[in-house]
Amino acid sequence: MNVRAILGLSLAVGWLSAAPLGAAEEAGETVIPTRNLLEVIVEGGWLMFPIGLCSFILCIFVFERIVSLRRGYVIPRPFVRRFLSQLEEGELQRQEALELCEENRSPIAQVFAAAVRKWGKPSVEVEQAVIDTEERVVHSLRRYLRLLNGISTISPLLGLLGTVLGMIRAFNAIVVAGAMGRPELLASGISQALITTAAGLTVAIPALVAYLFFVGRVDRLMMEIDERAQRVVAIVALDGWSDGAGATKRGKKKQAA
Repeated sequence: MNVRAILGLSLAVGWLSAAPLGAAEEAGETVIPTRNLLEVIVEGGWLMFPIGLCSFILCIFVFERIVSLRRGYVIPRPFVRRFLSQLEEGELQRQEALELCEENRSPIAQVFAAAVRKWGKPSVEVEQAVIDTEERVVHSLRRYLRLLNGISTISPLLGLLGTVLGMIRAFNAIVVAGAMGRPELLASGISQALITTAAGLTVAIPALVAYLFFVGRVDRLMMEIDERAQRVVAIVALDGWSDGAGATKRGKKKQAA
């Protein structure tokens, strides 16, 4: 392709890109200039910075909770299945079961370990140890959820503050500069009011949704942990031998004898 062809192609592209604007101007239509995100943030005022900080913190801790509350970490199925099976079959003794729980170090393993430490004690004492450990586990699983709830509360308040400051700015323009008949002087304050409100709600709504989702997930995980822990209590408790699992274990020991 020679220089003349390249020059002709560039002129054609320039004419095509300028044609809609020229036609709009000839038709008397108003061309609305576009703004990028940075210009919108700057126009929102200084309150956009704490709202942006809330958004950054929200993204970090939502990702952290997604990783920490995954089922494979809280309730690892291979460990739970193997541990309960060996315990019901009488293949584990107290020290061996405790070592398995300490090696796994998952939240459900901590609950199992609390029951195993009370091996041979009355079921009431074993259950109390399980309940105490479950309270500590649920506290660790709900870590940072208050932060998400706080962000969902603070962000719209920051947006509301920006709305109030923007309206004050608009009314001051009316009083000081006589801007009642000059809408361009009012546009800055009103724009600030609307931008901060929208930014605050944009951060608050996902934060509230994430908080409710993670609270429900923790509740479901704890219900499953408690269900598995009750099976362990029925096996290791002194008065749990009358249950089916304990009876099976005792029968196998008698056959071996």
